[in-house]
Amino acid sequence: MVKAGYDRPFSAATVSVTSGLAIVIPPSIAFIIYGGIADVSVPALFAAGFIPGIVVALFILIAVLIISKIRGYHGHKAEVSLYKAFREAFFGLMAPVIILGGIYGGVFSPTEAAAVAVIYGFLVGIFVYRTINSIKVVFEIFSGSLRATAVVMLVVTCAGLFSWVASTVGLVEKGADLLLSISDTEMLILLSINLILLFAGMILDAISIFYVILPFLMPIMTHFNWDPVWFGVMMTVNLAIGQVTPPVAVNLYMGANISGISMEEISKASLPFVGAALLALAVIVIFPELTVFLPKLLGLM
Repeated sequence: MVKAGYDRPFSAATVSVTSGLAIVIPPSIAFIIYGGIADVSVPALFAAGFIPGIVVALFILIAVLIISKIRGYHGHKAEVSLYKAFREAFFGLMAPVIILGGIYGGVFSPTEAAAVAVIYGFLVGIFVYRTINSIKVVFEIFSGSLRATAVVMLVVTCAGLFSWVASTVGLVEKGADLLLSISDTEMLILLSINLILLFAGMILDAISIFYVILPFLMPIMTHFNWDPVWFGVMMTVNLAIGQVTPPVAVNLYMGANISGISMEEISKASLPFVGAALLALAVIVIFPELTVFLPKLLGLM
C-alpha cells in the first residue's frame, strides 16, 4: 500500500482495524467462548456473524473511500491476475470452508473442528507449500503454539475463577440489579451495556471480558427477553472495536510494530475507522433482524 502511494499510518490503521473482524466473521474463537458460557448454539453464532461482519466491513469501506477521495489515493493495477492469486491462495482459503462445512454438515463439532484445522494446516504445510520441511520447524510451531495457548489459558483460568466466585457470593445478581436500577428502558440499558463493553475492551482482551462481564449481563438478557444469539454477536462486534481502542489496543500495537510507526500515529489514523465501526454497531443494535436472519434461514434457531 505504501509503494502504491498510500500514507503509512493510513495503511497500517486500515489493516489493523479491519483485522478486528476476525472475531466476528467465523470461524471465531470468541463465538465458541460465548456459546460455552451462555449455552448458545455455536453453529448459530457462526451463521449470525456473517451479515453483521459484512455490515461493519462496509462502514469501514465507506470511510476508506471517503479518505482516499479526499487525499487523492488511487493505488495501482494489480500485477497478479485475480485467477492466479486465487489459485495460489486456494489451499489457504479452503481451511474455513472445511471447518464451517464440517460444522454445518454435522460431520464434527466446533471443538473437533479445531483438531481438523490443525491436521489440515499441517498437511498443507508439508505437502503443498512445503514450509514445514524439518523437525526443527515442527518443534518451533509446537513451542510457539504452547506459549500462546499457555498465556490465554492462564487468563481464562483466572477470569473463570472470578466468574465462579462472583456467582457463588451473589455479585452477579447484585450487579445486574444495579444496572437495572438505572433505568428500565431497553435502549438506555443497551446503550449502558455497550459503553461498559467499550471501556472494558480498552483494558481487557475479549476472552477475559466474556468470562468476567457476561455472567453479569445474562440476567439482564433474560429480563428483557433479548435473543442470546443477537446479543452475542453485538457483544463480539463491540469487543472487536475494543481491540483497536487504546490503551490496550492489541491490533494497533501489532500494526505499529510491523509498520515501524509510533502508537500515536496509528491511533490517530484509526479514529475514522473506529467511528465507522461504532456506527455499524449501532445498526446491529437497532436492527436485530440483520443478525438472526441467516441462522433462522438455515434452521439453526
